[in-house]
Amino acid sequence: MKRRAAGALLSAALVVALSFAAPPEFHFALLGDRTGETQAGIFEKVLQQAAASRPAFLLGVGDTIQGLHDATAESEWREVDRILAPYRRIPLYLAPGNHDIWSAASERLFRQHAGHPLHYSFDHDGAQFAVVDNSRSDAMPAGELEWLEADLRDHETAAVKMVISHRPSWLIDAALGNTNSALHQMAKRYGVCCVIAGHVHQLIHAELEGVTYFAAPSAGGHLRLSEKYEDGWFFGWTNVQVKGREVAFQIHSLDGHVTMLSDWGRAGLQVSK
Repeated sequence: MKRRAAGALLSAALVVALSFAAPPEFHFALLGDRTGETQAGIFEKVLQQAAASRPAFLLGVGDTIQGLHDATAESEWREVDRILAPYRRIPLYLAPGNHDIWSAASERLFRQHAGHPLHYSFDHDGAQFAVVDNSRSDAMPAGELEWLEADLRDHETAAVKMVISHRPSWLIDAALGNTNSALHQMAKRYGVCCVIAGHVHQLIHAELEGVTYFAAPSAGGHLRLSEKYEDGWFFGWTNVQVKGREVAFQIHSLDGHVTMLSDWGRAGLQVSK
């Protein structure tokens, strides 16, 4: 009887201790597009810097190969495998981009080399990440929204929820401050903190009703338009710090600029760095 009582007291003490434990804390490295008129050697430098931060994992927003041709896709994925080989100790999650998937053959190769289906979710230390496939449509496909809602519903208790896709299907809505889109309404309904994309090779940031919308800067795809840093045109990566329910984005450019995402607005850099 005494042993049972002691065991019950120990279990109760453990529950109390866990309830006062420090909130989950980790960081991961977010990588923008590697391709889209790939600039030689840039992705390798971005990857080296990102890996040096000792992230819990690497998360790529898509366009990992130049692609678009079935005949060369296999060899391009093998080249990516070679580049990534020194960093295999770090888990890698990839979103499918329009340069990654354009045919049935390319879809098969993405599944094989990325190691994931076209849409999937994963959890890390109390945070949930839903990777959505809009590789073949500028708009978010209805089927992907249905899958996303089911996945978010299944993870309602996650402390932090993020949605990742390649194309920023939300771009016009975010620019205009439209809060009525299906994706935004879903993000609000399920407590999504951050909606992340790539594709445009430009850092874009908007806040709508507590939801962060972020298009990551290029990690190797060519820079378009002004090519000015303050307009979001630069090569780099993002360190994403998660602590409890708080998320902070620290932007690193290859030439040494370090800013927080809060320094960037819809019109570009808001403070002098």
